[in-house]
Amino acid sequence: MKFLTRTVWILSFISLLTDVASEMLYPIMPIYLKSIGFSVLLIGILEGIAEATAGLSKGYFGKVSDSSGRRAPFIRLGYTLSALSKPLMAVTIFPVWIFLARTVDRLGKGIRTGARDALLSDEATPDTKGRVFGFHRSMDTIGAVAGPSLALLYLYVYPTSYSPLFLLAFIPGVLAIGLSFFLKDSKAKPKENEATVSFFSFLQYWKTSPASYRKLVGGLLMFTLFNSSDVFLLLRIKQAGLSDTATIGMYIFYNIVYAIAAFPLGILADRIGLKKVFITGLLLFVVVYSGMTVTGVWYWYGLLFFMYGLYAAATEGISKAWISNITEKNDTATAIGTYTGFQSICTMLASTLTGWLWFRFGAGPAFTVSALMTLIVAFYLSRATAEPWKAVG
Repeated sequence: MKFLTRTVWILSFISLLTDVASEMLYPIMPIYLKSIGFSVLLIGILEGIAEATAGLSKGYFGKVSDSSGRRAPFIRLGYTLSALSKPLMAVTIFPVWIFLARTVDRLGKGIRTGARDALLSDEATPDTKGRVFGFHRSMDTIGAVAGPSLALLYLYVYPTSYSPLFLLAFIPGVLAIGLSFFLKDSKAKPKENEATVSFFSFLQYWKTSPASYRKLVGGLLMFTLFNSSDVFLLLRIKQAGLSDTATIGMYIFYNIVYAIAAFPLGILADRIGLKKVFITGLLLFVVVYSGMTVTGVWYWYGLLFFMYGLYAAATEGISKAWISNITEKNDTATAIGTYTGFQSICTMLASTLTGWLWFRFGAGPAFTVSALMTLIVAFYLSRATAEPWKAVG
């Protein structure tokens, strides 16, 4: 498998280790914050600020990476900040400090995302983008399986002892930092006559980007507006009567399916087309969200979470591979950073919208709206976009 270069392997293991660290804390973060006095409102504000920081910084640092022609320094700094944020969360329970630590974590994600995905793109050809991004997503998601599993094991032995878990999460983070020093920049050159990059200068890319990019990203962002946090899926099965352990187990099961399927679906996408696999993923999303309107037993939700894992495997890495195939090589980090930046903001709005619909009309209508809008987006992408190798500006 010549397409799995040294750089692809290093980036994939870095993402795996970082996700182990992050996902160790994911199941217990809301519990920990409430235990130190955070209200639900304050937790919402905290996550909103964190996601806004990540979203805006992705576009800016993607633009800076393209302008400088450098990738590795941004990747290294981004993963370092995210690793350092883990023990910082346990230093003190002072709210301002917690906000600072959480923001540092998301800032790290914003700094590294565009540069990392651009470096992955540089390591692939148009015919291998799907499998390279798919392999990276598979490795990343293995960390998302291992992290919660380790957290469950730890909490079984030390229930309600949360602070040491933040210190333990620092260990895989440090290993990820160490691996990042083995990365080397590709042969990308700095852009000549590039003015100083302002924080919002990446927004100008939307005006100068290829028409195929605007059509694709417009559809992707519309989908994101109705693709709320996975927390709502977990809340739905908890509402249906599953235990806490079963609920977390479903989340782990979803990530296992995602991890196993992402690489094979990436290979399939390279063979039959990124667009076909991506739209199939959206249709799986429609089935899952429609199924969530039905109250069922645990194996019904197990089937839905199985399909949800396939949906994620068919869309997450594939969307970035698609974007990188319709943009210029020296704009890849800006293009992906701009998309993921807007995506973060749309995700915030999506969760707010779903939460309001759930509160006002119930879970069924909330999931139905998401399913119907996703069906519309799938139809739009099938008509308004071409396969990446056929796309023109």
